[in-house]
Amino acid sequence: MISNLEEMPQALNYLISKVESLEEMVNELSVQKDVHEQPEWMNIDDLRQYLPSHPAKQTIYGWVNDKVIPYYKNSKKLTFKKSEIDEWLHQGRRKSTEDLEREASEFVNSKKIKGGRAL
Repeated sequence: MISNLEEMPQALNYLISKVESLEEMVNELSVQKDVHEQPEWMNIDDLRQYLPSHPAKQTIYGWVNDKVIPYYKNSKKLTFKKSEIDEWLHQGRRKSTEDLEREASEFVNSKKIKGGRAL
């Protein structure tokens, strides 16, 4: 705490510098948020680098041909939306025992009729 009026200007300068520092951090976070909200488009080379297995171009072309991977085709160029690729990657996640048990329980419960008998 400030013990006398002579320390007041120093304390005020300190507080101003802290507020300015906080303002800079908030602005940086705001810019980062805007960047993440915009869809990030990737070409095939970007996609190769982004995917964990770094597949060959021919492999990706095969996935596109088999409609395995989400893609867009503008004229002759393939483009991929990062958010859709992330979702596609998560779909390949193996379900845990808990997930499987929960789904089985939900399925059985959805098939029950009044009186507790299954259809």
